[in-house]
Amino acid sequence: MATARGPGHQDPSAEVFAEAAAAFGLLASPARLHIVWALAQGESDVTGLAERVGGALPAVSQHLTKLKLAGLVRSRREGRRQVYFVDAAEQAAVLDVVRLLVGRLTGQAAPAAVPARRLRGL
Repeated sequence: MATARGPGHQDPSAEVFAEAAAAFGLLASPARLHIVWALAQGESDVTGLAERVGGALPAVSQHLTKLKLAGLVRSRREGRRQVYFVDAAEQAAVLDVVRLLVGRLTGQAAPAAVPARRLRGL
């Protein structure tokens, strides 16, 4: 019986699979996936995101908190408002997956791949 692995190939560690599963788990929510998709297009405050994704302000805020705690989303203060964004350099792998999947499902071509880096903080 042939093995799926070639010579010299080693499976990633259980930690890597756990980290990837955690990211997929967060993105399993349509609302959070939509938020990441929207932030991949450009930064926004919670009000703008709620309007774009069609969610209630408190619900979108809770989703942003989860995404922020996981390190998938970052924020900065601009006066009285909090602006959310996805750090494309830090989350290139997540953005590539989201863009590829959503792009394929909508018939859009996925943008050129950005070199992937490991997820942090999951």
